[in-house]
Amino acid sequence: MAAMAFAVVSSSMGAATVTASLPPCVSPICKSITPCVALPQLPPPRLSTCSSSSVESKSFSALESRRFCSLQVKASSTDETPVDAGELLANLKEKWDAVEDQSSVLLYGGGAIVAVWLSSIVVGAVNSVPLLPKVLEFVGLGYTGWFVYRYLLFKTSRKELAEDIESLKKKIAGSE
Repeated sequence: MAAMAFAVVSSSMGAATVTASLPPCVSPICKSITPCVALPQLPPPRLSTCSSSSVESKSFSALESRRFCSLQVKASSTDETPVDAGELLANLKEKWDAVEDQSSVLLYGGGAIVAVWLSSIVVGAVNSVPLLPKVLEFVGLGYTGWFVYRYLLFKTSRKELAEDIESLKKKIAGSE
């Protein structure tokens, strides 16, 4: 492996610049003796079509042209039909007309968009306060550690967690 020589050049501002001296290039690509890196030759590009004229112009053998032709694959599906935009819009219009209280759906949708927008503003403001994101990250790690110790580490506590989740499901579903 060729050795590299490093030189330190100082500027008027007091900063130092490190320059590397590479060995001269011996590749026939380089016209003059300049520091460069010689790259290996890349293989010839693959052909997109298998016509005999393009194969002859690239001077590939017949075996190579057959190999490239055998790699061409056309993907198709007979089971699925393309989506018709008119049918899709008609289906959506049917479902929208079936909704009884359209104004409340619009109100809830708009409220959800406003809530996401406000929460992104709050998160951005909290994130801009110095040290606060790191403190909240530490609190989150502490709570995660406590939760693992309290509910996930021992078999009896895992059963208790499963029972708590089931009772919460029943409360939400309204069957309790």
